Amino acid sequence: MTSLGLENKVAIVTGGARNIGRAIVLELARSGANVVIADIQHAKARKVALEVERLKRRALAVETDVRDKTQIARMVALAVEKFSRVDILVNNAAIVGFPTPIETLTVEHWDRMQEVSLRSAFLCAQAVLPSMKRLGKGKIINISSVVFWVGAKNASAYVAAKGGLIGLTRSLARDLGEHKINVNAITPGAVKTPAEVKIATQEDIARIVNSQCLKRRVLPGDIARVALFLASDLSDAMTGQTLNVDAGWAFH
Repeated sequence: MTSLGLENKVAIVTGGARNIGRAIVLELARSGANVVIADIQHAKARKVALEVERLKRRALAVETDVRDKTQIARMVALAVEKFSRVDILVNNAAIVGFPTPIETLTVEHWDRMQEVSLRSAFLCAQAVLPSMKRLGKGKIINISSVVFWVGAKNASAYVAAKGGLIGLTRSLARDLGEHKINVNAITPGAVKTPAEVKIATQEDIARIVNSQCLKRRVLPGDIARVALFLASDLSDAMTGQTLNVDAGWAFH
């Protein structure tokens, strides 16, 4: 059996308390990693930490507003204090919000979207670099979205932020390759989560599924397993890439 090389590695997952983030946390833990759950919803993050501990792995839940550079620095410092290292960073934190036409989109909404979904990935990557450089290896995984490939009506702030993550992925891959740090992205499709009712009707979802090659819902676990691959030794020769996990909705 091929080893994933994750035993006792330390992963930080932002937005790790729910949905895709939680699925990634648990998938990494099942494969031997210890995990830091960085989330503004601390009570939920602590529950996920308990789930990790039931898998016989170590966990740390840190209340973190990823818009705040100081809180990110504190979160990474606590991770290093507890585990002595950071091997993997999954930039998953994001907000979606209700569909908003460009005519009524406020600067405040635009800025908040970029801060949570894009700027946080830059700040988190910057914060973990000293540990990864010291170790001589690392994995950074950015969770973008298929909407960057297909577009989405009344979602310009969200699509712009998710597209920015792909640009950041490519640039960081160039910057950090000499340090043996791999930087890749995932573009999930229409993932079945409780939050989807905020942005899509059942008719919208049925239309998307009908346009997919595989006529099934994409689940958080589908994204988590691809994140596991990118975090593992199996992806050591991959960097600057974006993997689409959308059941064949968009090709790129």
